[in-house]
Amino acid sequence: MTATLSLPPLIDHATTLAPQWGRQPLRLGHHLHESPLFSHSALATLIERYPASDCALVLTNRRSEGGAPGARRWREGDLAGASGQQVLSTIARGSMWLNLREVNRHHSGFQDLLAQLYDELAAVLPDFEPQALKMGILVSSPLVQVHYHADLPGQGLWQIAGRKRVWVYPAAPPYLPTQALEEIAMSGVEFNLPYLPRYDHAAQVFDLEPGDALSWPLNAPHRIDNHDCLNISVTTEYWTDHNRRSQQVHLANGVLRRLGLPGGAHTLGGPSYLAKAGLQAAWRRSPWGQRTRKLQRPIDFRLDPSAPAGYVDTAPVYR
Repeated sequence: MTATLSLPPLIDHATTLAPQWGRQPLRLGHHLHESPLFSHSALATLIERYPASDCALVLTNRRSEGGAPGARRWREGDLAGASGQQVLSTIARGSMWLNLREVNRHHSGFQDLLAQLYDELAAVLPDFEPQALKMGILVSSPLVQVHYHADLPGQGLWQIAGRKRVWVYPAAPPYLPTQALEEIAMSGVEFNLPYLPRYDHAAQVFDLEPGDALSWPLNAPHRIDNHDCLNISVTTEYWTDHNRRSQQVHLANGVLRRLGLPGGAHTLGGPSYLAKAGLQAAWRRSPWGQRTRKLQRPIDFRLDPSAPAGYVDTAPVYR
């Protein structure tokens, strides 16, 4: 699977990003949606060929069903051999989203797009050296929600089709409790943050349309509501040396907390950091760390284009 890039610079006015990058949420203009890789037929073909191990189908809340931002429905399902066109049309009338993880690893055209995006960013951001770049594609139903959560790596959200509203919250207590961030680092599960409606008073709110993108400070909690239309978005993630050190310290502090010991300061250098880097590495290799990070969710429904809701329940299985 290959593709040839013929696009001009992908990010509009990139030179204006430097003063605020990483300090506050930033809206960007982009041209990803102009690529033929994101045409309806190209996405349908991609879905049909995508490895199941990197494909997640999730059933979630719709705003029209009365789901508040903190009320979470999360069930994982199976595409059950549906064609790409069937998947897209069923999601367009359903209450679910499809995540094609690490699409850059499976298709050289997306790898080219990802590399160009971050080359353009690195060219205008002093000392920005992103590593371990990943790109995913999200196809989501009208009116569905992505619940309040925080991510460990640096993130970007690039709108391809449809419209959505994004709330971005301060990366500090009470919006981001220290202990919750430590638990995310230990488990790898991003949806364990407590949410209260009053938090919205501190949020910055963005409506994204095709050609819009959004970045936010490291670990900033956020949530998303789709408008009444099928949405296609690209997610990107990256690590930097600062990000990795921060994640290591959060994980080590979480281990210390579980042992009944104080975690101490969030120091990213010196003897304290080196000790915590060693502790978190040892914990990852331990049976306790392996068990915590191998949390599995059941697959308990399958896509069914003929069903009224677009899916049918199945007996739970674990992968």
